[in-house]
Amino acid sequence: MTNQAINVTIWNEFRHEKTNAKAAEIYPQGMHAAIAEGLNVQGEVRFATLDEPEHGLTEEVLNGTDVLIWWGHLAHHEVSDEIVERVYKRVLRGMGLIVLHSGHFSKIFRKLMGTSCDLKWREADEKERIWVVNPAHPIAAGIGEYIELPAEEMYGEHFDIPQPDELVMVSWFEGGEVFRSGCCYTRGSGKVFYFRPGHETYPTYHNPQVRKVIDNAVQWAAPAGRDYPKYGHAKTPLEPIKGAR
Repeated sequence: MTNQAINVTIWNEFRHEKTNAKAAEIYPQGMHAAIAEGLNVQGEVRFATLDEPEHGLTEEVLNGTDVLIWWGHLAHHEVSDEIVERVYKRVLRGMGLIVLHSGHFSKIFRKLMGTSCDLKWREADEKERIWVVNPAHPIAAGIGEYIELPAEEMYGEHFDIPQPDELVMVSWFEGGEVFRSGCCYTRGSGKVFYFRPGHETYPTYHNPQVRKVIDNAVQWAAPAGRDYPKYGHAKTPLEPIKGAR
């Protein structure tokens, strides 16, 4: 996949790394820093976190963001509805959004999906095998038949999301459950990708293949560069209308 200059903002709740010793050991600079290490973009990569003013997602930051990566878990309810609406409008106007792991319950993902986004889960250090079911998709570029993680949190079906526009990956877990792990959507002019792995107490975001998927997703979700469609009253027709009043 050809890289282009893409400005990326990585939004991380950044609570677990401050309160959970294991998460702090694995991600001493925060999960956002580990995710950034895996990106191969020519534009600017910046960070935003929950406890910053406006959660770090000011109008200026979002207007300068081509793709937003989102990780949250403990404090979805603390994210301001005003900021959610701000992000939502930017997605509709073309900003890409990559939602990771427990971000499935974030306000912004549920607003974009229009469903509960609920699922089954279990923390039991299970092996996860993430199968590529759409090998021709750009997000799967450079990935083999599957990604194998020795230990992860289990997410299981049913996953209450709309039917994906494109399903790229499906997970199998050691306990027997399966899960739709790589889901693509279009909302307005923006592209959305949900990617399942990434529990805070596992070194998942240090895995080269997981990093490759996220980097591919950023390239895929980058804005197409088209003008935003015109909506509303089309007072002037393109062609003369016979008998028009």
